Amino acid sequence: MNEQMPAYRNPALPIEQRVADLLSRMTLEDKVAQVHRVIWEELDFLGEDVALLDAEGNLASAGATRHLAHGVSGFGRISLKRTPRAAAALTNALQQYLRQHTRLGIPALFNEEGLHGLMAYRATSFPQAIALASTWDPALVEQIFTAAALETRTRGSNYVFTPVLDVARDPRWGRTEETFGEDPYLIARMGVAAIRGLQGNGPWIDKRHVIATAKHYAAHGQPEGGTNSAPANFSERILREQLFPPFEAAVVEANVGSVMASYNEIDGIPAHVNVWLLRDVLRREWGFQGFVTSDGGGVDQLVSLHHVAADKAEAARRALQAGVDVELGSCYATLAGQIQAGLIAKDTLDVAVARVLRAKFRLRLFDDPYVDPDEAERVNNCAEHRALALKAAHEAIILLKNEGNMLPLDLRQIKPGVLIRTIAVIGPNAADLHLGGYSWDPGRGVTVLEGIRAKVGSAAEVRYAEGCRITEPPNDWRAWWEDDVIAPDPAADAARIAEAVHAAEAADVVLLVLGENEATCREGWSQEHLGDRDTLDLPGRQEELARAVVATGKPVVALLINGRPLSVNYLTARVPAILEGWYLGQEGGTAVADVLFGDVNPSGKLPITFPRSVGQIPAYHYHKPSARRGFLFSDIAPLFPFGHGLSYTTFAYANLRVEPARIGVGGTATVSVQVTNTGQRAGDEVVQLYLRDQVSSLTRPVKELKGFARITLQPGETRTVTFTLTPGSLAFLDAQQECVVEPGLFDVMVGSSSVHVQTVTLEVV
Repeated sequence: MNEQMPAYRNPALPIEQRVADLLSRMTLEDKVAQVHRVIWEELDFLGEDVALLDAEGNLASAGATRHLAHGVSGFGRISLKRTPRAAAALTNALQQYLRQHTRLGIPALFNEEGLHGLMAYRATSFPQAIALASTWDPALVEQIFTAAALETRTRGSNYVFTPVLDVARDPRWGRTEETFGEDPYLIARMGVAAIRGLQGNGPWIDKRHVIATAKHYAAHGQPEGGTNSAPANFSERILREQLFPPFEAAVVEANVGSVMASYNEIDGIPAHVNVWLLRDVLRREWGFQGFVTSDGGGVDQLVSLHHVAADKAEAARRALQAGVDVELGSCYATLAGQIQAGLIAKDTLDVAVARVLRAKFRLRLFDDPYVDPDEAERVNNCAEHRALALKAAHEAIILLKNEGNMLPLDLRQIKPGVLIRTIAVIGPNAADLHLGGYSWDPGRGVTVLEGIRAKVGSAAEVRYAEGCRITEPPNDWRAWWEDDVIAPDPAADAARIAEAVHAAEAADVVLLVLGENEATCREGWSQEHLGDRDTLDLPGRQEELARAVVATGKPVVALLINGRPLSVNYLTARVPAILEGWYLGQEGGTAVADVLFGDVNPSGKLPITFPRSVGQIPAYHYHKPSARRGFLFSDIAPLFPFGHGLSYTTFAYANLRVEPARIGVGGTATVSVQVTNTGQRAGDEVVQLYLRDQVSSLTRPVKELKGFARITLQPGETRTVTFTLTPGSLAFLDAQQECVVEPGLFDVMVGSSSVHVQTVTLEVV
């Protein structure tokens, strides 16, 4: 008679019963294997004498026997350099080996990066996260991450390190581009949308979805001095009211499956050993049921960076006891010995292992871990996903300035009686494909220059000049990975500027494509790989280039391709039209051309403030009343405010109402406003709702975003937009850190940006 099926293999049983049964069968070594993961794509186990993969990249039987005897928590970045078909084949082979040749047959997690689409060869590269935030379109963000989840899962990977929910409040920080901007409410809405797209509606995660990771928990977005991983110096009130809300929403609303601890410290305690952060707040207060993962090498940094652990064993012990369930690093290899020595309670390890196993059951990996390589090949970077990437790029582009309605360009004329016969496309970001950080080769991509040439065709001549270089050699998305960042030769740049002036003089209109590249705005993960800057000025000689081109007297449009706000004061003063593109993804060049020539009406809004200089930092819009007294000889207003973005049409706001105008502290009210398209073409507007408590027992921000709605209006069309104010909209933490709504008057502000608003008053009694 065949042995009865173990309970953990029975798909009809509840997950908790299956987890308990499997745990009871595991050895200490089996358990440690589930919480200790080799970093990234090191499948060859560098430094070992027997590799897991052979020279052709296939599973080697000797290596599998050596390294997978007790199973494995998971593998990372299987897809990075592989075709969709090859990645699917390898994950199938690894899952098959674990299922058939290990004692318990525990499947593996396969993690990937997915900041703006799966980071892998021939996967769709969507606009960077900061650009997605510029759409103010959660429904679109959910669509994008649904597509990214499908591309990931069909390759056999089932777990992604995204979304980034850090509140970006210091744009010197090179990881600003990875965030959804500066506002907690906007970040929360985008984050919840991304998680729902990645994980589906759950609680089970089907074969078209993956586990999402909320990162970096917490307070990573305003590091001391703007340098990556520096301390986060915040009070508990600021943490709870401004920096925690996106993570709380990810847990409470979206049931995120994983949370990643951040590299930084809060109040002297590194996140990887912060019991209050990982246990008290995350699990007990918010009810998080998933597993906590370290950041890459984050536990090792307790020894090497923070100096709060004497060695790897102490670092592992403290991190596990604080609540880090899975390590990406080298320290958890010491756990078995420490448990045997009585330094760590066995139950502490069991709790972490159970959380990992629950995730694997939630993914149904024990029941069917395999994928179809043909489907992977079919859906990755398919026509439908390319169209979605183009739509996202269209919505992300922000029209910062349009003096005299210079845009859109009309190929027939630049001004009455003057035909556009020649267009000069000038600048260091015009001819290369810029995708931003956490990117890999999508297998296709449209540069700005290519997009314009395709759009113009034979209607006009397009001349190109590099103008200058940001770094040497000229870099595209690959520069994000390189350690060395080399400034260009001044003499060579002088020659390039002269060539650009010549091209501009021969043109009827000039497009200046400026900004940053992936080498000058990125994650600074070590002293050898820096990515933060102490200035927000255009790097290199780009302003010199801009001045020389403007001096020709030709009409100039500026397009910014960058990862963070830039202090483009000269451009703002002297160039009539400016577009912000961030990193627009693989279809970015087509989107730029569509907007430039009017086939698409720009509708993006800034998710982050543009300061006039680095001296204005911090510049986020929800500052306290005492925070902006001003500086001598300087304008206190930012260059471009949060929520700003123009259109090729115009919108009028009227009849702003709050009903009822008087409510109790537990009541709700409806805010309504009429928005009319008063221009000559259809357009999208993002209607924004802000609140201010006029008088409160503790200081409150001058305004807080509490709602937004993206609407499409035809010329002459009017629509009434409504928002609901709840006690949660009005509440804050009192002196005892209790959530309260205080009686008093509230300014209810609605408009097109954080500064262009109409105001009515709500009374709370």
